[in-house]
Amino acid sequence: LWDKDSVLSRVEKKKMFISLWEFFYGHFFRFWMKWLLRQMTGKCELQRIFDTYAGAQRTHRIENSLTYSKNKVLQKATLVVESEVDRCVEDIMKEKNINPEKDASFKICMKACLLQISGYKQLYLDVESVRKRPYDSDNLQHEKLLLKLWNLLMPTKKLKARISKQWADIGFQGDDPKTDFRGMGILGLINLVYFSENYTSEAHQILSRSNHPKLGYSYAIVGINLTEMAYSLLKSEALKFHLYNFVPGIPTMEHFHQFYCYLVYEFDKFWFEEKPESIMYFNIYREKFHEKIKRLLLDYNVSLTLKI
Repeated sequence: LWDKDSVLSRVEKKKMFISLWEFFYGHFFRFWMKWLLRQMTGKCELQRIFDTYAGAQRTHRIENSLTYSKNKVLQKATLVVESEVDRCVEDIMKEKNINPEKDASFKICMKACLLQISGYKQLYLDVESVRKRPYDSDNLQHEKLLLKLWNLLMPTKKLKARISKQWADIGFQGDDPKTDFRGMGILGLINLVYFSENYTSEAHQILSRSNHPKLGYSYAIVGINLTEMAYSLLKSEALKFHLYNFVPGIPTMEHFHQFYCYLVYEFDKFWFEEKPESIMYFNIYREKFHEKIKRLLLDYNVSLTLKI
């Protein structure tokens, strides 16, 4: 018979062992291992990472090395802003006694890594700032952006009124789309417009497919839902490997929008491949797609870009 208590006991013991290992490794073994390797190679951990790894794996390991360092200068390097990166690199080299003549590439590599690390943090703040901005029907720029979305998706059909049942034609729920932007604010609209403007033919194709009699879905609502997915992946830091590989320098809002476009295109393919029985199962398939993307993002070499 299955002994639930014994299984739980084994799980608890495993957790305790892992916690003890992390404690001893962080406080004792790591220090002596780094010291021993420095004596053997003549290089600090940061230099060894640059010699061994590339791409996202390099930046990720540099970030961890800085974060878990007991040296305050190195710890603070992960929080440095773009304007202070050059000075920060100099401080790191001074702290670690790195001779720029003996290791000419260190300065270049460290600067690139710090720009990616600080850039990711700044990108999240920028995206969060836009997300927190609600759609305002009294804001002329917001209204123009909404009408731009209609004109991009329905170029041959005139919108008869600002508040109209026609909005359902592009997948909004009610007569006034502003109510659908509550969760993601103006960010949801900006994403929809970006995809429609930069991938117009694909947007028309997906909008047409979304009207399928059996497998149809609400194009705009799903688009806003995918904005939430892109935002949550950014917030949880799941996008780090992708952006560290995709962007050699500082990731920007443009790169976030590009990832959103990838999600829109891939979700539509996924939906029609899965052939759900009904739109009522949307949340189940949405989560299934979300898990698929999260698995892809675990790969050090990942770069999820829209290729048409």
